[in-house]
Amino acid sequence: MSPYLSELIGTAILILLGNGVVANVLLSRTAGNQSGWIVITAGWGLAVALAVYSVGRIGGAHLNPAVTVGLASIGEFSWGLVPGYIACQLIGAIVGACLVWVTYYPHWNITEEASLKRSCFCTAPAIRHKGANVITEIVGTAMLVFGVLAIGANASEVGGESQVGDLASAFSSGFAPLLVGLLVFSIGLSLGGPTGYAINPARDLGPRIAHAFLPIPGKGDSDWNYSWIPVVGPILGGVLGAVFFRIAGF
Repeated sequence: MSPYLSELIGTAILILLGNGVVANVLLSRTAGNQSGWIVITAGWGLAVALAVYSVGRIGGAHLNPAVTVGLASIGEFSWGLVPGYIACQLIGAIVGACLVWVTYYPHWNITEEASLKRSCFCTAPAIRHKGANVITEIVGTAMLVFGVLAIGANASEVGGESQVGDLASAFSSGFAPLLVGLLVFSIGLSLGGPTGYAINPARDLGPRIAHAFLPIPGKGDSDWNYSWIPVVGPILGGVLGAVFFRIAGF
């Protein structure tokens, strides 16, 4: 499998499970209806971990343009691969959102509030304040990329051989994806309240595009006036998190 295809499939898995838990909590007459923010954040953390476990060994499982650009900005990833990675992440996010729509097909019609339907695809702020909303996304994504780099750095500190093989490889492939999922869980719990913590341009823009073209009864508009914030904020945050990690000497 090519790294590009792995990014597409991995991002589709991420959105299927991540937006899937949002749909389970928000849509009417689901088993998880109104089960709350803890369920959403836990579901997103598990979605990230499982997506990374699925494709990480192939293309690195960026699954996020902010991660891709952040790594490229400090020389940890080739700029020549960036456009292809981002394109595949965006396509994968659209595919994942369409799978959520199919999975919950009967529930769109019986859910009355258009804003709840849209929230199953993309984020929206609790309080609309463009400056504050951008800063929230910058801070959250900087923490994400910093944390991902820190987890990766810890893998390099694990050395030696054991009866089960190379410990550094075992940490990277066996334990690190779970830690990344816990990182996303923590970010959601601590920083997700103001904007719904997109922290990933593909995660927000891809499903927002799907929301715009899917035949969802009473879906309302796709809130394009807000759509630039979960794209620009995470990209800036990804670069800042990566650069800080590098210049601070971690």
